[in-house]
Amino acid sequence: MAEDKTTHFGYKTVNVEDKVGMVAGVFHSVAAKYDIMNDLMSAGIHRVWKRFTIEVSGVRKGNAVLDLAGGTGDLTAKFSRLVGPEGKVVLADINDSMIRVGRDKLTDLGVVGNVEYVQANAECLPFDDNSFDVVTIAFGLRNVTDKDAALRSILRVLKPGGRLLVLEFSHPENPMLQKAYDTYSFSILPKLGQLVAGDAESYQYLAESIRMHPDQETLKGMMQEAGFEQCDFYNMTGGIVALHKGTKP
Repeated sequence: MAEDKTTHFGYKTVNVEDKVGMVAGVFHSVAAKYDIMNDLMSAGIHRVWKRFTIEVSGVRKGNAVLDLAGGTGDLTAKFSRLVGPEGKVVLADINDSMIRVGRDKLTDLGVVGNVEYVQANAECLPFDDNSFDVVTIAFGLRNVTDKDAALRSILRVLKPGGRLLVLEFSHPENPMLQKAYDTYSFSILPKLGQLVAGDAESYQYLAESIRMHPDQETLKGMMQEAGFEQCDFYNMTGGIVALHKGTKP
């Protein structure tokens, strides 16, 4: 009998086929309080990181944009205004709870008409080849089981010359900042999750998943290996977060 393949779920080793369900459980649990926790966890700085992502994306009127792992729709809302009625934005997420929260929030904001909602796995996207001018994945790639498969899938659905932007927690450059960040992540963040969302365990996983995510240069190399060109990254907040970009040939 073939040996089961394993992967990491935070610091735990789990069977590959189990990880998707385990990650889904985390986001089912946190969906309702996701936006509040984002503001609390980052002291609102996540809005600056996302604003910079929008600027680097170069999205303009008429573009087709895929907001992958789009969650509660912060990027989708901004892209919807930028692409206008002649463009479209697809908010895709593997988790139906997150999609429901995102759809309700964007509907309340009046974001309708050029936005579609699709439940999708990043590793095997259900879109035609050469469909999108821009694909973004913000704070989602670290939760994907097979990141290389996801990068290849994203490359396939991008148009030639299209751009991928990966916004993700990364690895601080300064050892003192890393130490302070670790203290915050493992001592304060789970307690905050328990207090606000009633769920310390999911936020413990989120802290661990950040540590298991590839560092800046490794992720850049993975993008190049998948077939992207002009790959580069920008460190923000001392490398706590990095924005990677790449272009489809």
